[in-house]
Amino acid sequence: MENKRVLSFTVEKGDEGERLDKTVCAYAPELSRSFIQKVLDDGGVTVNGKPKKKSYPVEEGDEITVTAPELKEIEAQPQDIPLDIRYEDDCLLVVNKPRDMVVHPAPGNPDGTLVNALLHHCKGSLSGINGVIRPGIVHRIDKNTSGLLIVAKTDEAHISLASQIQAHSFTREYRAVVHGKFKELTGTVDAPIGRNPNDRKKMCVTQLHSRNAVTHYEVLEAYRNFSFVKVRLETGRTHQIRVHMAHIGHPVAGDDVYGPKNGVSMGGQCLHAGLIGFIHPKTKEYIEISSELPEYFTAFLDKISKQQ
Repeated sequence: MENKRVLSFTVEKGDEGERLDKTVCAYAPELSRSFIQKVLDDGGVTVNGKPKKKSYPVEEGDEITVTAPELKEIEAQPQDIPLDIRYEDDCLLVVNKPRDMVVHPAPGNPDGTLVNALLHHCKGSLSGINGVIRPGIVHRIDKNTSGLLIVAKTDEAHISLASQIQAHSFTREYRAVVHGKFKELTGTVDAPIGRNPNDRKKMCVTQLHSRNAVTHYEVLEAYRNFSFVKVRLETGRTHQIRVHMAHIGHPVAGDDVYGPKNGVSMGGQCLHAGLIGFIHPKTKEYIEISSELPEYFTAFLDKISKQQ
């Protein structure tokens, strides 16, 4: 029997009138357009419980459900790759991911990922909620972002942690170096994020097919052309910090996607997931784990401090 995965979402205000196929593409950016078209053709997309044509104009409040076959073309294999584990018990672990490591296999990165390393370390004991491609992965950080990531060993732990993220009770703090100086030392960026209509590989602040996104920041140190900031995520959208910082005119240093074309080149953005806090799924105690700044980050801080 073929395994299925189900995605559900509600059409938000401002998105009404758009074609069903384009709406699904916007709300499920992890799925390719060709894959979505096939699922639609096979009757795998329903609106309020009933199948609709791909040209159906969606309405605000429509409940859209996508029932799709699991992607099977990539199945992660265990690989003996060293891991920097900061916490571990029988239902979860917290790993400190280095920059340049991809979280899970994907076209172009079939192995050498964090998931490959986790499968070897955990001997297969990872939650199966996200299937064979992303076992145990509750949330992700970009390839070129370093820092802490929580991994679920059991389905129960996965559900609990995902619920905390959904309820915004899961603490995620980052450290970043961004371009420019701030007029205010603290602030909040509350701007919806969606897929860039001109480049599906990029995200952007937009009202069209977007989801609410909130980022809080605090300036820790100001330099001549840069600022060292602490950033706390209230929501967790794809590329959220990078998009929001660029949106307010302070792109992350080293970001070759959202930063200036003549920006700093350092093999990735200067962004580190330095702290996570959560309610333990089993003990119900609050746990907070932090990670020191990596060498690439401190070296850049030292460099810009000398330019004062």
